[in-house]
Amino acid sequence: MSGPDKRAVRKAFEHSAAHYDEVAVLQREVASRLLERLNLFKLQPQTILDIGCGTGYCSNALAEHYPKARIVAMDLAHAMVRHTRERFSFIQRKWRGHGFACADAERLPFADQSFGMIFSNLTVQWCGDLEGLFSEFRRVLKPGGVVLFSTLGPDTLKELRAAWAAVDGHVHVNQFTDMHDVGDAMVRARLADPVMDMEMITITYREGMTLMRDLKILGAHNVNEGRNPGLTGRARLSAVLDAYEKFRTNDGLLPASYEVLYGHAWRAEQEREVMPGGDALIGIDQIGGRRHG
Repeated sequence: MSGPDKRAVRKAFEHSAAHYDEVAVLQREVASRLLERLNLFKLQPQTILDIGCGTGYCSNALAEHYPKARIVAMDLAHAMVRHTRERFSFIQRKWRGHGFACADAERLPFADQSFGMIFSNLTVQWCGDLEGLFSEFRRVLKPGGVVLFSTLGPDTLKELRAAWAAVDGHVHVNQFTDMHDVGDAMVRARLADPVMDMEMITITYREGMTLMRDLKILGAHNVNEGRNPGLTGRARLSAVLDAYEKFRTNDGLLPASYEVLYGHAWRAEQEREVMPGGDALIGIDQIGGRRHG
């Protein structure tokens, strides 16, 4: 699977920032569920990086949950970062030192071991090199730090994908990575104790066109390589909407399914040194849990 076109991703979210919150129902719901998981960790990080901050819903919640922490909100789209910054008062920015950055998650502009926590809601799916992404996460995490994220799996928008497939052979719906492949990428990136789980969330619509419009406003329309570069004509769009009708339920609504993946992992307090061939060096004091002399 080809990765998302980052220029298209940035452009889409630059355009969507002004009206994003009007239709971001799924994003807020997943964010709330991901934020609830913070209660599972006793960690009290001093610095937190919110990757893919969007309009700042999670950045603001993180600041409330960890009132002594410094939050750095980062997004690929400058317009999103600007909206997030406006959520924080001048006093919050000055006295807590909250920061804001426009950058690519796969090329983090931060020093090694800068953050005690990385939090990322529905952003990982816009990255193509997952092993490289998680390696960057590990690089900027402090030893003992945690990364907590949500992303989307391959059954996301399966109804819309099937409707398009009935019309033509082009890629019209974003393609996402399987949960097991996400977990494997964390292992290869040498993150410790990775955990993944999944749930399906369904949003219903009265009309298929409303879903199409919401996806466009969200900036979540097709940005995968291999998409049809031409405009979608009325005839094809009408055919897709007709094909979508077969999914209409007994209560008269059209479902839009989202396979939501949740994951977390750590940067180990003590890490094994990895040799070029992939072998690990284990210190003599790590054998049997005590030092031999």
